Amino acid sequence: MSRLSSTVEVTPPSPARGPIRAVVFDLDGVIVDSSAVMREAFSIAYAEVVGDGPAPFEEYNRHMGRYFPDIMRLMGLPLEMEGPFVRESYRMAHLVPLFPGVRETLETLHSRGIRMGIATGKAGPRARSLLDQLGVLGLFGQVIGSDEVARPKPAPDIVLQALGNLDVPPHEAMMVGDAVIDLLSGRDAGATAVATTWHGGDIAALLAAGPDLVVHAPAELLAHCPAALVH
Repeated sequence: MSRLSSTVEVTPPSPARGPIRAVVFDLDGVIVDSSAVMREAFSIAYAEVVGDGPAPFEEYNRHMGRYFPDIMRLMGLPLEMEGPFVRESYRMAHLVPLFPGVRETLETLHSRGIRMGIATGKAGPRARSLLDQLGVLGLFGQVIGSDEVARPKPAPDIVLQALGNLDVPPHEAMMVGDAVIDLLSGRDAGATAVATTWHGGDIAALLAAGPDLVVHAPAELLAHCPAALVH
């Protein structure tokens, strides 16, 4: 699976924060609770390609949010694991739920005129397929995968591309994620970096990264996103 060759022009972030008109979300661990399915898909892929023995999912989980081939390189595992991992992820996609409160929060943000996007470590087609299956794809103006940017997270490219296509400057946007690389990507793009805690991951590491905001439930985002002004 190759990344698109197009690059995103990185512009210096504005030092002044404006009212929030756009929210870019990470997908896994923020919008969808995919951990169980990913564990199973990873275990099957490991058994097929590497062989016997326990699959090192906990180490894989520490790299969550990155593009799958990049995780394989970091872990020293065969890139050939991507094929069966993607196959099994598609096969079990119907088992991946939205986190409680996410659908209602997305619908409220949409009704307020907040533009929304997804910037995910997943490949774009798989992310869009999953969101479509869950019935929320139409709420997002942009869904961008790591295979669709030159430099995935923690680089800012994916956030900048999403916001550019949503036509909202970074200083009027949030990047919402459950991993340190989400915060780094959003911060370097010039957006407000928002950490979520409902995924149950390494919260201490996330807070140590110094997010601009911390939210403990999806609905808490609404307090920071009043109805968007028409520009």
